[in-house]
Amino acid sequence: MALALMMASASAQMRRPRADVTPLVETESVAAGSPVRVALKVSLPEGLHTQSNKPRDPLLIPTEITIDTPPGVTVEEIVWPPSTDFNSAGQDKPLAVFEHEFAIGVPLNVASTVSTGELVVPVKLRYQACDANLCYPPTTAQTQWTMKVAPGASSARQHAEVFDIIAFGHGERPSAGAELRTKNSEVRTTSSDAGIAALDDFEVLSTTGGYLRSNAFLDFIHNAERGIKEKGLFEGRGPLAILLIVFLGGLALNLTPCVLPMIPINLAIIGAGAQAGSRARGFLLGSAYGGAMALVYGVLGLIVILTAGTFGTINSSPWFNLAIAILFVVLGLAMFDVLLIDFSSYSSRFGASEKSRGTFLLAFTMGAVAALLAGACVAPVVIQVVLFSSNLYATGTKLALALPFFLGIGMAIPWPIAGAGLAALPKPGMWMVRVKQAFGVLILATAAYYGYEAYSLFANRWVDATEVASSVQEKVKEGWTPSLADGLAAAKRHGKPVLIDMWATWCKNCLTMDKTTLEDPAVKSALADYVKIKFQAEDPDSPPAKPVMQKFDAVGLPTYVILRSKELRTKK
Repeated sequence: MALALMMASASAQMRRPRADVTPLVETESVAAGSPVRVALKVSLPEGLHTQSNKPRDPLLIPTEITIDTPPGVTVEEIVWPPSTDFNSAGQDKPLAVFEHEFAIGVPLNVASTVSTGELVVPVKLRYQACDANLCYPPTTAQTQWTMKVAPGASSARQHAEVFDIIAFGHGERPSAGAELRTKNSEVRTTSSDAGIAALDDFEVLSTTGGYLRSNAFLDFIHNAERGIKEKGLFEGRGPLAILLIVFLGGLALNLTPCVLPMIPINLAIIGAGAQAGSRARGFLLGSAYGGAMALVYGVLGLIVILTAGTFGTINSSPWFNLAIAILFVVLGLAMFDVLLIDFSSYSSRFGASEKSRGTFLLAFTMGAVAALLAGACVAPVVIQVVLFSSNLYATGTKLALALPFFLGIGMAIPWPIAGAGLAALPKPGMWMVRVKQAFGVLILATAAYYGYEAYSLFANRWVDATEVASSVQEKVKEGWTPSLADGLAAAKRHGKPVLIDMWATWCKNCLTMDKTTLEDPAVKSALADYVKIKFQAEDPDSPPAKPVMQKFDAVGLPTYVILRSKELRTKK
């Protein structure tokens, strides 16, 4: 199923590199009142590494493990693997990293009071995957150790090849360290939660994102202060206009040489048209065929939109953009007959017997098959609509879910009309080739857009995390605050507007903005009376970054938000 495979491939490319984290238990069963050793075996894709649990630079993101021990289970130590020196361009000294395969050992004590049966110990591993040139957003992997508590001695050893290389007895004692981490985590969580709750007391004046030159950033500030809001995609043109454009696009696809010549052939196969016996029956058979096409495109679009992740995730994947660019180049060249890609001919294999011809089940099935075996004229347009819908849905526009279905309705319109013999189809000719080539130009232009996006994202990730963090520290020394809760409290107390700058150590444009636009004297002057907050959104998919970015519909980093206290608006 060509179209389904293309869309599934595009969805898969949206995911960032992730480690394969395998929980291991040295013995399948353990006796209550005895120790047991467990481990996490971590495998990253080739060429990737993570920072060690103790980076030489405290501003780098360490690899961390969090164990949620059930009652009666205690952690004796955490045994980290030895770190490897990694020479990074621009660094005075090597980085301490874990290479793409490593294991973390944890000896547990199971108290005699633990009941027999299955024992589950949840564990989380937080890490940031990096290669020689760029780092990806941090990720938290969740898994669990499962063992059987049974009377008597523990069972025989397993996974010896992993446990034998772990230096048990030389790890970190978790007592004070774990307690300190828990306290710090509670402080950070409480502070973040307080800051998120305090956002309800503020109104959003304006938001923007990405790299902006000084003049554009000043316009952003001044427009926010004057109450001038940027128009969204649907503002001023209406969602019905978008639906109409997509519908007409689907209708236009019927004029391409991949589709138009097949209409009378497929009508004959399903028993519609002249073979229907009556116009009413031909109309219903054509409706079943066209309705199946619309349903297939609607369902495929719905699956991809709801499972592909947020636009921020899509936008942060240069590999996704590169894959789509290459795909659209191939499909665009097919529009000019440079390459031959046409699966529609396979639909003849689903031909009907004389007995089944003229049934609604056959018409519906043939319509669904024709939709999945889309030719080179149809597939790229469907993919474009699905990608556009996915991005639009991520901004909170629920109507985007209907766009693939409306494209299918546009393609389905001629089928009941032709099936009833109510109108003659246009005669095939060179004009169809021109329509096809017009779509080809549009597809190649889209390929160029995604290619540029891929280049920009690769360039944006080519950044030294320590340099970004140091730049933020400089801003803090100049009067910015790293605490969302403290910054909002100060703004309410002094009646000042707020600028929130969302950043991450892997974001090159965050560093570029700090070094250029935010250093411009005119920008500094415009922000002089603002409470300026540096909010670290290191992992956009996890709290505290996720709820804040969702609140402001942030689609990537950097993101800038200007707020004003609702109390200040009331006083004015």
